[in-house]
Amino acid sequence: MHRNTLIQLTQNGMGNGSEELGLKLATNYFKLLDAENRLPKIIVFYNAGVKLICENSPALEALQKLENRGVRMLACKTCLDFFKLSDKIKIGSVGSMPDIITLQADADKVINL
Repeated sequence: MHRNTLIQLTQNGMGNGSEELGLKLATNYFKLLDAENRLPKIIVFYNAGVKLICENSPALEALQKLENRGVRMLACKTCLDFFKLSDKIKIGSVGSMPDIITLQADADKVINL
């Protein structure tokens, strides 16, 4: 079931502190969204969050499953360019800040991870 929810990730994982732990938490979170059928409409990635949808991300497989179930993934072009990851993106699409602002405004609920 897709809810009109937007999840946004601004870092490479969840929470502050250990990046390794943050990546494990994010990966588990995405797996549970799928398993419990709590699918958001869209997941937006900006700042270091764009690293989650690029090659070698431990969260990539879980995110791919969500995308295959119809969850839209959008990465910030400016952020991908800043981290020199534009050619490393493996899932989702690339958008601009105006795209992100529109998606946030249109969502019934925005969750920040």
